[in-house]
Parts: sequence; C-alpha cells; structure tokens
Amino acid sequence: MKFSIAIAAGLAGSFFVAQAASAAGGFEDQMGRCLQQFANTHDAAQVMLECNAADGKLSGCKVVDNSAAGKGFDKAAMCIAEKLPMGAKSGAVKVPFRFPGGA
Repeated sequence: MKFSIAIAAGLAGSFFVAQAASAAGGFEDQMGRCLQQFANTHDAAQVMLECNAADGKLSGCKVVDNSAAGKGFDKAAMCIAEKLPMGAKSGAVKVPFRFPGGA
C-alpha cells in the first residue's frame, strides 16, 4: 500500500535563520544543511521520492521525479529524507518535496 506524504518545504528560508538558534541534529537543521550543501535556494523545484518506511524512518529512497534536474534538489531531498520523521507509517511511501525558491 502506498501512502502520500506531503512535505511543506516552503519554509526553507526560515530554517536558515532558525538554524543558528536551534539545537544541532533537529529536522529543521538537517533541512537547512541539506539545502545549503546541495541546492541553490533561489531556484524552485519539485522532487518526488519513493521510499520504504519502517520504525519511524525512511530507507531505500529513490528519485522518481525531479523538475529541476542537475540543480541538486534531488540530492537535497534525499539528504532531508534521512531525518524525516515518519511516525507509525510503514511500507512503500511517496514523499513529495516542494522547494519554492527565493530564499
């Protein structure tokens, strides 16, 4: 069974500000680090991952759609997925990311 999980990545700009004030290791910190490392936050993109969810985590993720190929958003999404909290979800899941740009 596939579940669709929406990720509101539109707050990426605020994560950069919050990054300095947050404790290391949180999801917001991970998102900010991944975007800074792999993608240009001034560009917009949409990325769809397909992953396996178990024990509150994602594994075996692969990119199934990327609107901005070659701009690093696929790598940023994979990086963010490593820390994405999944709760009790299990099985195959599709994880959409929307990077609005302009940050």
